[in-house]
Amino acid sequence: MKEEKQKKEKLTMKRTLANDWYALKLGFAYSKPLVIHTFIMVTLGYFEWVFFDAIFMREIVNGLDQNVGFTRIFTFILICGAFFALTNLHGNYAENVVVPLEMTRLYGGIYKQLYKKAKNVELRCYEDAEFYNKYTMAMDGADEKVYRIISSFCGIFSGSFATVAVFYFMFQIDHYAVLFIICPLLGNFVFGNIKNKYEFKRYQEQAPNDKVLNYVNRTMYLPDFAKEVRLSNIFNLLKQQYHDATVRNVKIAKKYAFANAHMNFWRITFTFTAIFEGVLLYATYRHAVTGSITLAQLTVMSSLMVAMTWILIHLFENIMDIMKSGLFINNLRGFLEYEETIPEDLDGKIPEGFESLEFDQVCFAYKEEEIIKNLSFTIRKGEIAALVGHNGAGKTTIIKLLLRLYDPTKGVIRLNGVDIREYNLHAYRELFATTFQDFSIFGMTIKENVLMGRTYEKDDEVVKRALKRAGVLDKVESLPKGIDTMMTKEFEEDGAVLSGGESQKIAVARTFAMDSPVKIFDEPSSALDPIAEYELFKNIMKEGKEHTMLFISHRLSSVKSCDKVFMLEKGTLVEEGSHEELMKLGGSYAYMYKKQAMNYLALEEHEEVKL
Repeated sequence: MKEEKQKKEKLTMKRTLANDWYALKLGFAYSKPLVIHTFIMVTLGYFEWVFFDAIFMREIVNGLDQNVGFTRIFTFILICGAFFALTNLHGNYAENVVVPLEMTRLYGGIYKQLYKKAKNVELRCYEDAEFYNKYTMAMDGADEKVYRIISSFCGIFSGSFATVAVFYFMFQIDHYAVLFIICPLLGNFVFGNIKNKYEFKRYQEQAPNDKVLNYVNRTMYLPDFAKEVRLSNIFNLLKQQYHDATVRNVKIAKKYAFANAHMNFWRITFTFTAIFEGVLLYATYRHAVTGSITLAQLTVMSSLMVAMTWILIHLFENIMDIMKSGLFINNLRGFLEYEETIPEDLDGKIPEGFESLEFDQVCFAYKEEEIIKNLSFTIRKGEIAALVGHNGAGKTTIIKLLLRLYDPTKGVIRLNGVDIREYNLHAYRELFATTFQDFSIFGMTIKENVLMGRTYEKDDEVVKRALKRAGVLDKVESLPKGIDTMMTKEFEEDGAVLSGGESQKIAVARTFAMDSPVKIFDEPSSALDPIAEYELFKNIMKEGKEHTMLFISHRLSSVKSCDKVFMLEKGTLVEEGSHEELMKLGGSYAYMYKKQAMNYLALEEHEEVKL
């Protein structure tokens, strides 16, 4: 698999720098003003720094030493002050106006691209823990990491020129003083680099535990879990998960604590102590003992060395930031550049209606475990078919293969005699209206939850008809806003919180509402009582008069009126036929049906659903 190849990819220096360049292009694509103003702000900051320590201080001290006059010094200070004021004015404008505004645009652009990619990747990506971890890390402050790279790149560019300029001015005063630059270079680029590598390793090792902590945090404030937390002992388990993850993070932190502290000690010693003390001792010796430099030169050299130290510190921090952010951006870039095996925007032939669907020797394996084995069956236009079997028989997986959420490992699925991989994916899926057992209710109105973004000429009529067939219209119309009632209390205090069965009926209504030739119901009555189930399947069968139907049900009494029943065991088709044929066969289906009939007395023969 392509994602497995990505997992094994080593993050080289070349790749890291390429990631930084990728981030710069993203920033420039979504916010040119952010890049331009950040570059100007950083460049002016470094220029102001060098100018103040190398030129301003020298002119003032030399002027005082040579008695050039107060007026000249005062005029020079006013001119420089006006320049500093203008640079500060731009800095304030950029920092407080441009950056907040453009960061919002950058955030919108990047996350829009991330969400588009998230919608486009195949379903298996979300079931791959490693890929999903990379996705969550890609989403973690992506805009902030991109901006840090923009800012760091500007800092490296401007800081490099500032370093050369300060080096030149120091060399003019004393050729040997520049050797003290070795100290901050060692402190930042050697010991600081090692420290940052330890910090990144710690981040990587703590990421899985942070995922657990975030999950527990969400669980404790989302309303979906509130009842279970209060009516069970699940809180103790969550607390244990949180505690265990915290303990693991503490152990990881301890693992790197000494190494980080050790490297940080040497970084600070060489970056600050050695250079400050060393330069002051050296300059004092040159002035007091040898008399080879003036007091003005001693002052300027000390000031320049301080400037050089801070410039090198910032230069190193920017280099480390751009390297570290480049490592983080690798997740963002890897996700955005991931080549989908089943992209949602896949083009191809436009299907001309529905005539037949054929599984031909289809096999499907997930992580080397074969779930579907040599499956062959055909469903033709107008037929009502059912997939039945025990849990784990592969029924839902077959639906996902049919909808091309997965592709078979072996074999072919054909629509109207054509391999479904040749069709335009969106157009192909439009042939099927589907309700999954693990449905989701969104924080939107009931109408929007039914239509799911689709529009019809008479939306309200379509929604009400679908809700009526699903058996939940009376409940919806009893609500103050009817079909315009907001679902969940996520955004509105008076949002509707329906029961599990009522929510399932809302999900089933989506399939009734969608104008597709094939209707698929995956365990549509799992949360319903027998009477509600009976009414629902009666309406599903009515829908079958005008559509091809396929549904999954673990209650075999609901499939008695189907044209075809496919009995599955461990991903293999073991029996096929009508209810009567399979009962006469006396095999697995008959045994399962009789067992259920004994357990569910309400399901008697005279309750048979008729077309």
